Amino acid sequence: MSNALNSMRGRFDFEIIARWISPGSRVLDLGCGDGALLSLLKREKQVRGYGVELDSSNLLACIRNGINILQFDLERGLSGFEDNAFDHVVMSLSLQTVHHTVSLLKEMLRVGREAVVSFPNFGYKPHRESIANGRMPVSRHLPYQWFDSPNVRFFTLADFDVLCASEGIGILERLAFANGGELVTEDPNLNGEVALYRLGRDSR
Repeated sequence: MSNALNSMRGRFDFEIIARWISPGSRVLDLGCGDGALLSLLKREKQVRGYGVELDSSNLLACIRNGINILQFDLERGLSGFEDNAFDHVVMSLSLQTVHHTVSLLKEMLRVGREAVVSFPNFGYKPHRESIANGRMPVSRHLPYQWFDSPNVRFFTLADFDVLCASEGIGILERLAFANGGELVTEDPNLNGEVALYRLGRDSR
């Protein structure tokens, strides 16, 4: 794991995302937080990018980090961006927080050639065990109690695969991780804590 990644508060998914993005690409980062991912991509891949963020404290952090930042609610869509304006549109560990999941995914692939999403896998074995014991799961990537969670969608890798197939969204790559960044190859829908997908427009 690179030193740059270690400085990103343990966000191992940033390193994977960086591998999928070509040098000099145009990148749009949705729900970019403090701009850490874009800072990494600018430094290591010389990307040209914008972040989208609603939280005012994160906006100030992005400005301090030299990130081009736009403030608006993703629930309103991406109508302000032209078709194919970006090479990659990224939404890292935020997809579960939006209501209009399908329309946002399609908008990501309208304005970008490819989309990259990561999300916590609700089908992760410890989560299933928690529900079997009568409690909603609380974990590193689902850290909230049921009554104060910003998450509005709870889904598994299998659910997301079915959604992509039904909506004509192409899955170019799919990876799952557990234990803070360990690649999961055996039954990722059961053993994967976090999923990362590289998506494209279906050729059908």
